[in-house]
Amino acid sequence: MPQRAQKRVVRLSLAGVISSFVLVLLAFYFVVRGFDANERADALVAHSYDVKDTISDISRYMERAEAARRGYLLDRNPARVETLKDSVAHLAPNIERLKSKTVDNPEQQARIEALHPVIQAQLDDMRQTILLAQRGDMEGAVALFRKQAELQRLGTIRRIAGEFENTENRLLASRGAMEQSALERLQTYLGLVVIALLFTGAATYMVLSRHSRELLASRMTLAGLNEGLEAAVAERTADLRRANEEIQRFAYIVSHDLRSPLVNVMGFTAELARADREISEFVDEVDSAQPGLVPDAVRAAAKEDMPEAIGFIRSSTQKMDRLINAILVLSRQGRRALAPEMLDMDGLLSTVVDTLSTLRDESNATIKIRTPLPALKHDRLAVDQIFSNLLENALKYRRPNVPGRIEVRGHAKGGRAIFEVEDNGRGIEEKDRERIFELFRRSGVQDKRGEGIGLANVRALAYRLGGTIEVRSVFGEGSTFVVNLPLEYVDDGKIGE
Repeated sequence: MPQRAQKRVVRLSLAGVISSFVLVLLAFYFVVRGFDANERADALVAHSYDVKDTISDISRYMERAEAARRGYLLDRNPARVETLKDSVAHLAPNIERLKSKTVDNPEQQARIEALHPVIQAQLDDMRQTILLAQRGDMEGAVALFRKQAELQRLGTIRRIAGEFENTENRLLASRGAMEQSALERLQTYLGLVVIALLFTGAATYMVLSRHSRELLASRMTLAGLNEGLEAAVAERTADLRRANEEIQRFAYIVSHDLRSPLVNVMGFTAELARADREISEFVDEVDSAQPGLVPDAVRAAAKEDMPEAIGFIRSSTQKMDRLINAILVLSRQGRRALAPEMLDMDGLLSTVVDTLSTLRDESNATIKIRTPLPALKHDRLAVDQIFSNLLENALKYRRPNVPGRIEVRGHAKGGRAIFEVEDNGRGIEEKDRERIFELFRRSGVQDKRGEGIGLANVRALAYRLGGTIEVRSVFGEGSTFVVNLPLEYVDDGKIGE
């Protein structure tokens, strides 16, 4: 599938997911708003019912008090007086409660203001009636009971109570309608959101379904190609392995065969050096016996030109000998069979440090190993050579007049072990940070003996163990070499480096 089409599918799918998420959030918002509105409506409805209950309690206690007064006039039972007192005691709190619950309704507040003095006057007459009856003045008590004003007050109380209830009933109807309207709006909004979600989901499904069919077709095509590709890769891998083995054998044979003529050159160079000394001594004897007999050109050739030429030949042959030895070492490493075993890296690094103790002391350096290090199952010699080379380089390439400080640390992560060898040495310039791993390449000031094979060998060994090596460095401050190895070596037929 073209990259442009893939990007388009990704954009459409992402837009569908984001749209769905936004719609879900919108639905959640509507639900919260609806729940909040419903709670407010429920609170208002409960408030109206509470007001109705309160005015009903006031009416009930007034009726109860009036019934107690009438009963007392009939039978003079003291229990009637207690009933009257109890009813009167409940009226004042209920009136105050009614005031507080209708504080936001001026119409009801006006009714309370009109109701309160009427109730108070009626209660005063009730108390006076009981008092007259208790004194034995039954005629006065009955006359007070039958006063027209009392009858009017009772009618007024019932009328105002009815108006209270009628107003609250209207409020209940209004608030119920509001609650129903809010519920209908919520249902409408949620319905629209659900429709939008269904539309978005269907569109996203169509895009992804079409993309999946195209991916399936591409995968089937790739599967057909891979069948032939795997065989081709296996064949090429075998060819590369054979070619690599041939290269290693060739390097071994070439380096081995080069040693024979090199030994002859080195031997004849020694003969030339001996002959040059004899010629030089002969020239000295002739000069002492017959000065001026030996020409200046002959004397210069014997005393200067030949020793210089022999010196050049000797240094070149020695360098070639070291290079041939290096090639032999790398060739043998590539052909050597690895023998994985469990390695205690704390102990192995301690042993490596001990073998470098002389160079460490000469360098006035300290080497610190942060234990514990992760254990490995690898070839002991290969791992030993990796860290020996890194620590030896850290000791050799120090900054002048700066005590060397080297630290080795490591940790395991995701089935791999990551080791770091950090120093405070010369550092490596950015342009040389890859070149130092190439064969016969060195960086910086060439004031230490070496042929440029140590780090090349380290990288080759790391690759062969299934790992990598890289370097972080600040020129003039120090370097950190990072070795990344699998915790356990697996021989997968990897081509030796």
